[in-house]
Amino acid sequence: FPGRFKVLGLAAGRNDRLLREQAAEFHPRCISLALPGFTGEGHLATSPEDMACMPDADIVVIAMSGTAGLTATMAAVKAGKTIALANKEALVAAGSLVFAEAARTGARILTVDSEHSAIWQCLRGDEKPRRIILTASGGPFRGYTAEQMESITIEQALAHPSWKMGKKITIDSATLLNKGLEVIEARWLFDVSIDDITVLVHPQSIIHSMVEFADGSTKAQLSMPDMRLPIQYALTYPERLTNEALPIIDWYSLSGLTFEPPDMERFPCLRLAIEAGKQAGTYPAVLCAAGEAAVDLFLDRRVRFTDIARLIEETLNRHAGISEPTIEEILEAQDRSRQIVADLVREEIT
Repeated sequence: FPGRFKVLGLAAGRNDRLLREQAAEFHPRCISLALPGFTGEGHLATSPEDMACMPDADIVVIAMSGTAGLTATMAAVKAGKTIALANKEALVAAGSLVFAEAARTGARILTVDSEHSAIWQCLRGDEKPRRIILTASGGPFRGYTAEQMESITIEQALAHPSWKMGKKITIDSATLLNKGLEVIEARWLFDVSIDDITVLVHPQSIIHSMVEFADGSTKAQLSMPDMRLPIQYALTYPERLTNEALPIIDWYSLSGLTFEPPDMERFPCLRLAIEAGKQAGTYPAVLCAAGEAAVDLFLDRRVRFTDIARLIEETLNRHAGISEPTIEEILEAQDRSRQIVADLVREEIT
């Protein structure tokens, strides 16, 4: 929709090739890369945090991977922006602070996550739900035995059956940590107790989530697994615009929809996330940081797939929580958690 949107700024971490391609197409005023000596190359070079509070920006899309999105999210919230949020970790680590600041500044947080977009759509025009049901594909290892899990390779873990995503979120989806983060995120987005959020494995990834009401009625949002749909919904809300590029469900070829409970013994990251969410305070932030550090080690082939959950759990066990942390205390707790993960691996090697 080039007649409706103008891109003012683009930030792309270290993906300089893609940023340059998109900058050539969309002509943003400013760009950002996390590379030493980056000067902007004809554009104004700025930080994601400064970009997030540009005075003439109407919508700030934050899709940075991991805990790096927290400071940019807070900058946009403090500036009172409308935020299309695809970064889970900002709300997981600091949900209470983000929404308290949003209440003060009038910032709006619109979710881009497919599951939370589904819940948002189901709740339009309706009352508070009795229960939220988050669906999960189950990842590529849903049918694996505990023994098979021990020998999972990076290549296998990056082969998600439903979605094409970045490496970090793809590994998190394979361990079900991503679904645990979504539970905590839903707690803040929809102001519900974690006890009122259920995870349900749905391998076809057609139902993106469901909402159950007091009278037993359940509403579900269904669509093909394509992130363009929830992105467009957040950008054009409250309108729904025709987009011929988006796929639609072929009901005649759909073979069936199946559901099963998640196995938290084989996928302990989901259990750890739910427990950290209930402990609250700095525990969810530690969960995020330890998860990032463990996934990086797995991608570097320094630990096994099953070590990811073990390292997260041991880090959480060593953490002395703060019940009502500041942003600075959250960031400090995350730094300590990354160091704990590194120390644990170093101790095992020596």
